[in-house]
Amino acid sequence: MPDRHNEYGQSIGPLLPGWTARPLPPRRAIEGRHCTLEPLDAARHADDLHAAYAQAPDGRDWTYLGVERPADLAGTRAHVERAAQSADPMHFAVVDRHSGRAVGTLALMRIDPANGAIEVGSVNFSPLLKHTPMSTEAQYLLMKLAFDELGYRRYEWKCDNFNEPSKRAAARLGFQFEGTFRQAVVYKGRSRDTAWFSITDGEWPMLRTAFERWLAPENFDAQGKQRMALDRFRLPRA
Repeated sequence: MPDRHNEYGQSIGPLLPGWTARPLPPRRAIEGRHCTLEPLDAARHADDLHAAYAQAPDGRDWTYLGVERPADLAGTRAHVERAAQSADPMHFAVVDRHSGRAVGTLALMRIDPANGAIEVGSVNFSPLLKHTPMSTEAQYLLMKLAFDELGYRRYEWKCDNFNEPSKRAAARLGFQFEGTFRQAVVYKGRSRDTAWFSITDGEWPMLRTAFERWLAPENFDAQGKQRMALDRFRLPRA
């Protein structure tokens, strides 16, 4: 990107002619091939989510979330009810289109329409969702909403710097690492260094194509195993 300069010879950023604040995300279902993202609703999703999270043998999936794993169904219902009432974060249930059951959640958060920036976070995928095409498609569907429908410029991912699985997931999905904010957050009585990642609107078209090629039925064998990894679709074609 060539430098621009003002009348004082100072470098300044590119102009954004016609820029206006972006719309807020709509609270509606988003359909995919493998899953549907539904606005979180305790009556519809809490029991399914409790059963899905119970597939995990312990609470390690909750270590880097802002809350601890609920002890029972009543605790899960209360947790989902609180989350469902929030506008930012705006939580979605990931519903398996085959079973019709909710198997995890994720949210759009730190929504900044004026600057066109938005974050995906509060990702809580059960064992029924992890390492499946649904888990990748859920992320793709929110990115597509943010960039293609709402016209946001920046899509963020942040996590505890100790959360190695989250950092690996960000890299796999095509986020660029931007740095570590030291002592950025206090949660659960401890200090958190926060790792920052982002995707910009200029990067999105290439990533969108990679996601769509990876999610295509021909990329999976009869047992549902991928033929080619997602990052391979981001490489230049021979």
